[in-house]
Amino acid sequence: MKKVGIIGGSGFIGSYITKAFLDHNFAVKVSATDITREDKYQHLMAFNHSDNLHISELNVMDKAALQDFVSDCDIVIHSGTPFILNFEDVQTELFNPTIKGTENFLDVVSQSPRIEKVVIVASVAAWNTNFPMPAGTKNGTDTFDENDTRFTSPESHPYCQAKFMANQVVEKFIKENPNLSFEISSVSPVTVMGKSMSNREDSTSSGLQYLIKNKIAPDDFIQALYDNDVSFAIVDVEDVAFATYKTATTMGLHGKDYLLTSETYKISDLNLLLNHQEPLEKPIIIYKNDLAKKDLGIQFKPVKETLNNYNN
Repeated sequence: MKKVGIIGGSGFIGSYITKAFLDHNFAVKVSATDITREDKYQHLMAFNHSDNLHISELNVMDKAALQDFVSDCDIVIHSGTPFILNFEDVQTELFNPTIKGTENFLDVVSQSPRIEKVVIVASVAAWNTNFPMPAGTKNGTDTFDENDTRFTSPESHPYCQAKFMANQVVEKFIKENPNLSFEISSVSPVTVMGKSMSNREDSTSSGLQYLIKNKIAPDDFIQALYDNDVSFAIVDVEDVAFATYKTATTMGLHGKDYLLTSETYKISDLNLLLNHQEPLEKPIIIYKNDLAKKDLGIQFKPVKETLNNYNN
């Protein structure tokens, strides 16, 4: 039985990734930042084949613990960088675990001879830190795919900047290590929505859906989204998990970074859809998913189906 280690495997996206590997008869090791917080991972115990599941405490800033975590894994998935939009200390809460944590991770996996495949769960922000606004000189209806030039701006939200810089770390590592004994690939989802598997109330992804459904603006950043009726590209959390699984179990994808995306709606129409009403406008395609469909054999769910599954 092959073993996969999933950093962040009990989070909003990570839980679905964990389920996918358990469903395909893998031994699965999931990291928890605080193993005493059983509420963060107890929902995983209800999965089929959970007897093949092991929970291990891990801080990505601790290289010795990282080394121990990955040492007996054939595949490693890193979906453990923080998704936070509000913070008190950007360096310690966001930049260190995202950027330095990625550097630590790559250093450790490069010294682990058993590993065959590494997958980084990145973000659309690794392609465009202005997301959900257009990249650079593009307008609101211009399409974007993996052939476009990555765009970043110091004016962008710090979370987006952190994800962009973490991707730069990955690209630099691949370029400087042409003879790796394993493949490394990335997946970059747009705004991930759908049903949460846990009852946790601190998930940013679930929280964003709740805010949009109820037109709540806890800060100026969210209020600006409503004021400008910003368009959001959405992808289903199950599709992200399936794409991650396929990327991890398909060889020949070294260095690839897949945009994972479905349709784009204005935030006013997302509000209607989350309240099970018809949108005023038809969806458009901004971020394109042709490469993921071609290489991974995935068909992305319509956003209407995704938001029908949201249950809060």
